[in-house]
Amino acid sequence: MKNLVLTIASLYGMIAIILGAFGAHAFKKFLPDEKLASFEVGVRYQMYHAIALLAIGMYFQFDKSLERSAAWCLILGTFVFSVSVYLLSFADHWGANLKFLGPITPLGGLLMVVGWGLLAWIFMKGR
Repeated sequence: MKNLVLTIASLYGMIAIILGAFGAHAFKKFLPDEKLASFEVGVRYQMYHAIALLAIGMYFQFDKSLERSAAWCLILGTFVFSVSVYLLSFADHWGANLKFLGPITPLGGLLMVVGWGLLAWIFMKGR
């Protein structure tokens, strides 16, 4: 589990850098400011969680179910939140009706909140 979390953290970080660069340069040419701002929120949250996953991946042994649950909530929440934001940002440009993703985005956010809550619980208990 430790290697998986560290690998996902690294990939999330790498992808956030790549998408951030595209957002700052290439996507500015055709995405409206409001969609670009949303896209950048997805990138920012992805990077925040890449760093958090990197930290817990180095700190935890993942021998406790709460540690594994916190990691999975952050991994899945980040994916659901950021990917849905990315897709919604491009929906108009692609001419695609992706409005069904609107209610899915907060589910990713909720998973991230639960992950952070589990981390707080783990640290309050003294690990």
